Amino acid sequence: MRIPTAVILAACLLSSPALAQPVEAGDRPMFEVVPTLKPGQFVWAPEAAPDGPVLMVVNLATQRALLFRNGVPIGASTISSGKPGHETPTGVFTVLEKKREHYSKTYNNAPMPNMQRLTWKGIALHAGNLPGYPASHGCIRLPMQFSSLLFGATRLGMTVIITSLPVEPRQSAAPDIAAPIAATTTTLARAAYEWHPERATQGPVSVIVSAADQRAIVLRNGTEIGSAPVRVAGSANGGWAYALRSWDDSGEHWLKLQFAGSGQGMDVGAGEGARFDTPWDFKHAVQTVLRPGSIIVVTPLSL
Repeated sequence: MRIPTAVILAACLLSSPALAQPVEAGDRPMFEVVPTLKPGQFVWAPEAAPDGPVLMVVNLATQRALLFRNGVPIGASTISSGKPGHETPTGVFTVLEKKREHYSKTYNNAPMPNMQRLTWKGIALHAGNLPGYPASHGCIRLPMQFSSLLFGATRLGMTVIITSLPVEPRQSAAPDIAAPIAATTTTLARAAYEWHPERATQGPVSVIVSAADQRAIVLRNGTEIGSAPVRVAGSANGGWAYALRSWDDSGEHWLKLQFAGSGQGMDVGAGEGARFDTPWDFKHAVQTVLRPGSIIVVTPLSL
């Protein structure tokens, strides 16, 4: 996606006056603009995807956040995450609560404008000071204007993925999780599974794969609509996620999001689908409900 010259690229209202200057984006792609943002700056281009499911990726290593709608990047911002001793947790979260005006019950009634809660233990997105490095008590601080725009573009249940890998998400090929694999490499191809899409006919879709339980569950709008046995080849230490960015005539375009570690990018390898041994018909059923914004989470933990 390319950003039109007239796109908003401004500085956080809470940052220093020296940074309170618009930055000209020109026609550069969004992914090229993101690394150039200075503390307190952001870019906002909602016209690139007027509607569709919303997904946010927060990168603690680069201190950046990237917002997708219907698989298209529509915004990016600098952030300030948790300082040493108050580190922001990594993983997959959903927005649990939204309040335009909110004050911290833990830290001296500190203001938290445009608060979007990610955990019930004090982690949230909100406006705050952005010094250019992690400085919060665990929350993800955003530029004031960006936090307001973000608040208006999201709803409860939006997926937020927090990673600490020092790489930016890029478009990638499909993980092929929903495609059949050779019978000689699977023992679960014809195993029994549950599939009840009528339990929830609309809403965002998430697939949770537990390596510990050797089981996958499919959630739509928070309701379980399917489950099946699954085996994950290789180590699942740390866990990871796949996010379906978009789906067009050329195929599916995914992001692979590691939560922590080093030396791994966010591309989906050609043989990724072979890592998942699960019933063929279940894979096909999952494929029928996936939409841009859908998430597949792989965790070493029990469901």
